[in-house]
Amino acid sequence: MADEKVQTFTDGNFNADVLQAARPVLVDFWAEWCGPCKRIAPTVDALAADFHGRAVIGKLNVDDNPRTPAQYSVRGIPTLLIFKGGQVVDSVVGAQVTRDQLTQLIEKHL
Repeated sequence: MADEKVQTFTDGNFNADVLQAARPVLVDFWAEWCGPCKRIAPTVDALAADFHGRAVIGKLNVDDNPRTPAQYSVRGIPTLLIFKGGQVVDSVVGAQVTRDQLTQLIEKHL
């Protein structure tokens, strides 16, 4: 199922796919050149499978989509924001976070 994979968010689809989502959404703000972003990527991929059908997990490339990170004052990457009902309800900056910690963060908003 395509749903199980990490979704790709853009400036163009952010409003519909994140802000108007019925379920909580974890957005990983990242860039191709970012080492810590690459380190956290397998964790984000695993979360997409863990929360299939319960939450939406996706990534937004900050280089390709500069408008959305600016809107949410994303200054360092990776930045993980959890949205619910169109609002940021949690955030984690940096790659020093475990899969368990992220799981607990998402569970809190289900």
